[in-house]
Amino acid sequence: MNDLIPNIDSPDYPWVSVDPLGETLHFLHMSGVFYTRSEFTAPWGLALPAFPDCLMFHVVTSGRCWLEIEGTDPHLLQPGNLALVPHGEGHRLLSEPGVPAAELFDLPREQISERYEILRHGQGGTAASLICGTVRFDHPAAHQLVRLLPKLICIEAWQSPQMEWIQSTLRLMATEAREMRPGGETIITRLADILVVQTIRSWMAEDPLAQTGWLGALQDKQIGYAILLIQRDPARGWTVASLAAEVAMSRSAFAARFKKLVGESPMQYIARWRMNVALTWLRNEDVSVGELADRLGYQSEAAFSRAFKRFIGVSPGAARRRSVASGIGSPAVA
Repeated sequence: MNDLIPNIDSPDYPWVSVDPLGETLHFLHMSGVFYTRSEFTAPWGLALPAFPDCLMFHVVTSGRCWLEIEGTDPHLLQPGNLALVPHGEGHRLLSEPGVPAAELFDLPREQISERYEILRHGQGGTAASLICGTVRFDHPAAHQLVRLLPKLICIEAWQSPQMEWIQSTLRLMATEAREMRPGGETIITRLADILVVQTIRSWMAEDPLAQTGWLGALQDKQIGYAILLIQRDPARGWTVASLAAEVAMSRSAFAARFKKLVGESPMQYIARWRMNVALTWLRNEDVSVGELADRLGYQSEAAFSRAFKRFIGVSPGAARRRSVASGIGSPAVA
């Protein structure tokens, strides 16, 4: 009788050799990256506005500062510390708590390139320097993951023996930002990719919340593999039965486990994922609504448009106009 029960660790099953969470992290490739090298002298304060649909990060390369964001305690940042503000919320960087903060766009900045500038501000006292970045992601898997991150992630790289990768990355990024040799902007962009992904990985390894919901489901061998199949081929005519067969589960057991881990049924997830993919295409390609419907296997443009509005909240045309007006991509509406 035991021979009839599949061994999910058997090399005969495809999910044994794949890493759904790792493949999802692969989609955290940045676009719209913008960097600032900030040189401050105390007392100083900087108020950063909200950048909707963007992730912001700050790396202290010398000196120290405080980061204040509504809903969290003030965080002291020192050399080697890295702070991620995943949801683009407005926040403040200060030499000391309580110091008045100047608005970012009210201060003069030295434009080095299209995506790089130097900001100098302060009253001539103790110096501090930071590398700050504003980035966004285009892939729906990246939006899904970033949406689950907390308001603020802080890593103390210098004080943890497990953080050697951050230390070396920060050193190289600081050197490139300071010297701005030929190709320096490209190197900083690639380093930022690594830095953000590795920081999110560290958060996932340490925070119990990362073991639940969609992130937890990705770490389940069979449900994670099913999610991966949907991500790889959203236009395929998936059914609960076909997905269950792919992961050697009964239809009922698969449906129950998927909903328990992911929080919605497989078919709801498939439809939502397709609309997120469509939104990404709509923003980044010159493609008609009819072509989107055809790509994703819908019988008619009208059926596609109804599904799009149900999950995204606006029509495809309104979503395109909103993207053009904003000038930047934004994550799919949950």
